[in-house]
Amino acid sequence: MHVRQVRREDAEAVRAIYNREVTESTVTFDLVPRSLEDQLQWIDAHSGAHPAVVAVDDGGDVAGFASLSPYRSRPAYRTTVEDSVYVARDARGAGVGRLLLEAALQQAADHGFHAVMARIVGSHEASIRLHRACGFELVGVEREVGRKFGRWLDVALMQCLLADAGSNQRPPLIP
Repeated sequence: MHVRQVRREDAEAVRAIYNREVTESTVTFDLVPRSLEDQLQWIDAHSGAHPAVVAVDDGGDVAGFASLSPYRSRPAYRTTVEDSVYVARDARGAGVGRLLLEAALQQAADHGFHAVMARIVGSHEASIRLHRACGFELVGVEREVGRKFGRWLDVALMQCLLADAGSNQRPPLIP
């Protein structure tokens, strides 16, 4: 398994992973699956300072993806980003999530960001454990801020300060 920048030709694989979570889980608060055009626009938007990466197996199949997005629109937040990590269900438990999150953190450091935030649905223990293992700390819980499948959902807010996380010790992203 290796990590590389997302490419437009990855759109369908990324979309399939994401849309399954949209329609079957609460890990994303999106309610409408992405079209192929939406996914291509997302990839284009994640080609600069807020990149996205994919984990690809030896056969070229995408096993997951991670991205960085602006945290908030006001200028004072420009050194803070929010991460997202999604792993195909058949690839979970094999270290793909950690590989992706570490690559995203390295890219955040490389782009000069200082803080990385994670907003995780409160019941998603695997994602909370993954983020903790990569240097994130729980900094708050937003109670009942989302509603999906007829349920109120909490969001755990986690943060990693890159200077404190030893970002210079992260392995470089494989091109």
